[in-house]
Amino acid sequence: MPAPPIIIKKKVSHGGHHGGAWKVAYADFVTAMMALFIVLWLMNASKQIQVAVGGYFKDPTGTAKKVGTNLSGAGENFRLTKQNMTELKEQLQKSIRSINDLENLRKNIEMTVTAEGLRIELLESEKGTFFDSGSPKLNESGQEMLGLLAKQLGEVPNRVSIEGHTDAKPFTGKSNYSNWELSADRANAARRLMQGSGLRADQVDQVRGFADQRLRTPHQPLEASNRRVSIIVQYITKDIEPDGGPAEAGDAPKEAPGSAPPEKPASH
Repeated sequence: MPAPPIIIKKKVSHGGHHGGAWKVAYADFVTAMMALFIVLWLMNASKQIQVAVGGYFKDPTGTAKKVGTNLSGAGENFRLTKQNMTELKEQLQKSIRSINDLENLRKNIEMTVTAEGLRIELLESEKGTFFDSGSPKLNESGQEMLGLLAKQLGEVPNRVSIEGHTDAKPFTGKSNYSNWELSADRANAARRLMQGSGLRADQVDQVRGFADQRLRTPHQPLEASNRRVSIIVQYITKDIEPDGGPAEAGDAPKEAPGSAPPEKPASH
């Protein structure tokens, strides 16, 4: 019987365009285009949106409660008002907790959101916490803490006031030097260090010394925590003036034509 015919099957190779390689290249192209569009969008977005997007990639779990992860880069677009001042308080507390050297000072730092703004108080202890005892000279802890606060607060447009307070014990170091001078000198010492550590030159609104006239614990006038320096971060509010221009908080009101200037209150 004749042998059966031998059938040879020839494998035909399909071109790359008939396989899946083109899909990988196309996916890479689409990804690159999407990245380009995101970059172009971010370049034209506000600074606050840029900080928020950057904060997401640094903290994708959303544990940070601030826009972004810190105040750095927020600049003029992040204005602390009554609605978001708590965010600054939380961020400052987080920054203090992150520095091990300042951990033991947490009980001597009190932050309160008040009608005036965020009040940050550095409370003294019996042995002296931030200042040398009976002196306007900042010690190492005071310099480190005020430097940290200055760096953070220098990133916001809000103005600040700095106050010095003492307890009710009369100052006996010098005959012509009292609690009035000590409280004012400590406030100025804090101002000098903070302006050299991050606060802008025009950011300090007032420096005030109150001696023992505003005790933190009036029922214990000799309590060490009455000796303190307070930094107040003022709110930014805008009101419309008669001429249509905005006026920020802290601006002096305009006098009516022909009116007498207001009488200045007596001061110490």
